[in-house]
Amino acid sequence: MRYLVSRLCAALLAAGCLANGAFAQKAYTWQELRDKFEASNPLLRAGQIGIGESKAQEVTAYLRPNPDLTTTLDQLAFFQANPYRPLAAALPLISAGYLHERGHKRELRLESAQKGTTIAVSQQADLERTLLFSLRNGFVQTLQAQAVLAVARENLAYYDRMLALNSARVKTGDIAQIDLDRMELQRVQFESDVQTAAVNLRTAKIQLLALLNDKTPVEQFDVKGTFDFSERPIGLDELHQIALASRPDLKAAAEAVDKARTDYRLAVANGTTDPVFGVDLARNPPLAAYIGFSVNIPLRIFDRNQGEKERTQLDIRRNERLREAAEAQVFSDVDSAYAALNSSLNLLRPYKAKYLQLATRVRDTMSFAYERGAASLLDFLTAQNDYRSVQVNYLNLVGAYMTAASQLNLAVGREVME
Repeated sequence: MRYLVSRLCAALLAAGCLANGAFAQKAYTWQELRDKFEASNPLLRAGQIGIGESKAQEVTAYLRPNPDLTTTLDQLAFFQANPYRPLAAALPLISAGYLHERGHKRELRLESAQKGTTIAVSQQADLERTLLFSLRNGFVQTLQAQAVLAVARENLAYYDRMLALNSARVKTGDIAQIDLDRMELQRVQFESDVQTAAVNLRTAKIQLLALLNDKTPVEQFDVKGTFDFSERPIGLDELHQIALASRPDLKAAAEAVDKARTDYRLAVANGTTDPVFGVDLARNPPLAAYIGFSVNIPLRIFDRNQGEKERTQLDIRRNERLREAAEAQVFSDVDSAYAALNSSLNLLRPYKAKYLQLATRVRDTMSFAYERGAASLLDFLTAQNDYRSVQVNYLNLVGAYMTAASQLNLAVGREVME
């Protein structure tokens, strides 16, 4: 008796814990999940810091050259006849110099740094685009695992009801015990489906939590959304135009060409001569103090920055080729994603219009016939397995469709398919 009471208390405690866990569970929609991701993903936050670093380089690029200041005190007479007047013949000198940059070097350095920041912003947008694709895939996989788990539990419950009915038939001698035993053996497939779906759901949630950088227990985390497909006719030409206008990696490639041209202009400017203007103030006993001016002009006979000019010219052509390659990749990505989406739709249409209802009708008909002795056990089990396969295949196709839609969003550069 004491053992039964302890087991009952343990069961009630476990049920209470499960109820509390279910009550504390937070289910996120896609928009909520995306907002949380953008606020907490460490890679995105690191990329934002990188943009700040690039903006700090703009400050450095626009700084003026520092002036030079030199002070000299010469001819100190410590060892002459009158050591008590060591400064009597001293020659003090103060000189200052400033490098004057010609050819708008400072402005071109700032322009190059600003364009580098623009590229960093586009690269950050491209990083967000690819990470959002991973997040969307994790969201779809979680929804798919939820749907598969629900179908697996429904199939197991339906099969258990059939087992209960046939157990009663065995007692009345309507069917043989061996038939019931064979049905019991088939039940392990449905149990296995439930366990596999539960593990897949847990794994998908763990992957989402990793992307969110969230330490919430898996039992308290969930997502919600529509797991279905819808046909939104979007032409391929329209998708190409949207991609050309939206893809951040293509923007970054075009901005790299623009920056390379600025760098070439800066290299040409760096090949010009920058004079150094100086002024000096001194005293030369017995004369009075005097002031002097100087101009130091480097003679750029050998080094006129030829190598950097050539390198930046080649860099322009290299970035132009990279931009062309990026544009070709955009068209390839859009075409591939569009083909995958249409393929999924072509498979889903007959499932939704015909196969789902047909599988349900065959299963129910064979179950009804077997209960009345008008069908064999093999026919009954085959109908059960066919229904199970059709349901799971349909859910897998919906998951493939939603993944292809995410792939199309990734290829286009923004969400055109929800």
